[in-house]
Amino acid sequence: MVTTSEARVEAAFEELAVERPLLSKVKEFARKQPLGTFGAVIVLVMVFSALFADFIAPHDPINNSYEHILESYSSTYLLGTDQFGRDILSRIIYGARTALLVGFTAAIIGSVTGLVLGVASAFFGGRFDLLFQRVMDVFMAFPLIILALAVVSIFGTGIQNVIIAITIPFIPRCARVVRSSALAIREIPYIDAARANGFSNARIILRHMVPNVMAPFLIMITAFVGQAILLEASLSYLGLGVQEPVPAWGLMLQGGAEEYAESAPWVAIWPGVAVSLAVFGFNLFGDSVRDTLDPKLRSQ
Repeated sequence: MVTTSEARVEAAFEELAVERPLLSKVKEFARKQPLGTFGAVIVLVMVFSALFADFIAPHDPINNSYEHILESYSSTYLLGTDQFGRDILSRIIYGARTALLVGFTAAIIGSVTGLVLGVASAFFGGRFDLLFQRVMDVFMAFPLIILALAVVSIFGTGIQNVIIAITIPFIPRCARVVRSSALAIREIPYIDAARANGFSNARIILRHMVPNVMAPFLIMITAFVGQAILLEASLSYLGLGVQEPVPAWGLMLQGGAEEYAESAPWVAIWPGVAVSLAVFGFNLFGDSVRDTLDPKLRSQ
């Protein structure tokens, strides 16, 4: 008869057996992809700052302190204050929340929509694929920032509209990449076998085609998050993105990049560093994910 203590020991060993492969995979990833690990650390720090901004930030990010306007580095304000006396460090920490909200939401919605459309285009082919590709060509003809500006000019400013403006340019780019992978999968014999067994088109697409295009899909998401953060900062800098008093890195650059470049350079330097690190981290992590998931690179 197994006692309670023995059962707990067995459960602990089972839990370690499950966790050990995951830990070994993390160690292997860190050994083979040091730059990707560095990018992952930047992403994790950014996510941690966004989740626990209420506890990490030393000051209220929207509280104006007019007696401390453009104050330089000090023990109270580690990165100085802006033209309204707001703590720059606190606004950068809370700005990570805005950047990740826009970045992840736009990247996931745009990638998932592109995944569905790309797989459907490859699966059905014919006139549907021809028409779909011509529509995608129209969207692809515009640079990301130009198309985002056009959408914002139609829907207006604000976080929700910025997410929509950034999501729309991502859809055709993801759909193109996914379609190219799905075209090769469509010709594999097990797709014909699924059709012969009478499976519905929806089942074939969801159960047999979508799982086989997840590698490029995941790579696109990591790349899109960095692009979305940069686009959000660009739109906010132009005054067409997130509006005051919401803490956002692009807004911080808009308020201090030009007017205070000489008298108070810290107003523009630290938000610019935050944007650069975020995009750099996601790009490094995305490249390492691509190298890990690509079987040709993985076998080298």
